[in-house]
Amino acid sequence: MANMARGTTAGAVDGRRPSRRARRVLPVLALCVALLGMGACSSDGDTKDKQDGKADATAQSKGPGAGDNAPKTSKAVVTIAPQDGAIGVATDGALKVSVAAGKLTEVTVKTSEGKAVEGKASADGASWVPSAALQTGTKYAVSATATDAAGLVSALQSSFTTLTPANTNYGVFNIDANETYGVGMIVSLDFTKPVTDKAVVNQSVTVTSEPAVDVKGHWFGNQRLDFRPEKYWKPGTKVTLHLNLDGKQTSPGVYGKQKKDVTFTVGRAQTSVADSTAHTLTITRDGKVVDKVPASLGSSEFTTWNGKMTIMSKEGTIRMSGQSVGYGADSYDIPDVPHSMRLSNTGTYVHGNHWYKDKANPPFGRENTSHGCVGLKDVVGGGDAKMPAAWFFANSLIGDVIEVIHSPSEVIAPENGWSGWTMTWAGWTTT
Repeated sequence: MANMARGTTAGAVDGRRPSRRARRVLPVLALCVALLGMGACSSDGDTKDKQDGKADATAQSKGPGAGDNAPKTSKAVVTIAPQDGAIGVATDGALKVSVAAGKLTEVTVKTSEGKAVEGKASADGASWVPSAALQTGTKYAVSATATDAAGLVSALQSSFTTLTPANTNYGVFNIDANETYGVGMIVSLDFTKPVTDKAVVNQSVTVTSEPAVDVKGHWFGNQRLDFRPEKYWKPGTKVTLHLNLDGKQTSPGVYGKQKKDVTFTVGRAQTSVADSTAHTLTITRDGKVVDKVPASLGSSEFTTWNGKMTIMSKEGTIRMSGQSVGYGADSYDIPDVPHSMRLSNTGTYVHGNHWYKDKANPPFGRENTSHGCVGLKDVVGGGDAKMPAAWFFANSLIGDVIEVIHSPSEVIAPENGWSGWTMTWAGWTTT
């Protein structure tokens, strides 16, 4: 019989009917298994040069007989789509296992590396489909068995390879595995291509935590997705970014390629307030004020943004020029700004300042003289650990929040850096 499944007919050898004598001495076995979403067996099948992933593969097998001991054919007919050996198969909607005149008893789908694919069977046991999209550019082996009303078994094995997309999309994220970040850390992803199917991405990219809190994503345009809880993370929380984009179409013909988890830890609870009127920076840790240092914020001409900003990076000694932020080539150009920590995409930093003109009367704690940054007293080279800028740099984490108050400027936009804490929870959860 065509497409006879190997190893499922009692006494059969290479598909040939055994002699009557051989049938008398061989034992008759009945196979009865529970319906499972995955199993331990798989088969790569015989790969064929077929491009069409729409054709089906079907098979019947003979089950044990009774009375005269003659083999009987199962009425259950197993079908696997796509066709055995198909290549370039779609990652979503193409794989389906079904049976006519019977019920599926086991379906196993595995990658060539042995990773099982989860799936679900219909209530009547007539069909099975995977629970999620398959991975791109991956070979899968499928093995399925079914029984008819008489308990006779039919089985089929098949294999196929999913498509390798010409256009892919990646979410470039801002966290590193096993790092420690501040309580205000916002998980941010910038996609390399525009996303038109945000619902698919919302299901495929999530953030969870231990202990568990409600974490929501917010879209800024069609290429940036940020995540945060309603309130700051609690110290010691384990936060995990789950990327399950492989095989998902983020827009027509454009597929995600990431399938991984990234976990970080939340450190001690430190937040700071920079007061533009009082010219101070007050640092609070675990609910207690640990220091208040003199500061100099943006001048009346170059005001500092109000609002909550998150430390994005600790860059140390860097060059700062007005031309880089649109102030003109002759505004300022300082080659060695020490203890610099970025707060926004538009060039807002908290940093050390050693170039103030009046050494007898430093501006810190007295007046605002910066071009929009939060300046703290420092020395050339930043080598004095007792300087406020040096201490604050050493005691800060990426993800710590610095809130600016009483500035004549407007509130910073939530998408400018990781400033999503400026939004209410109601606003954040409305995309």
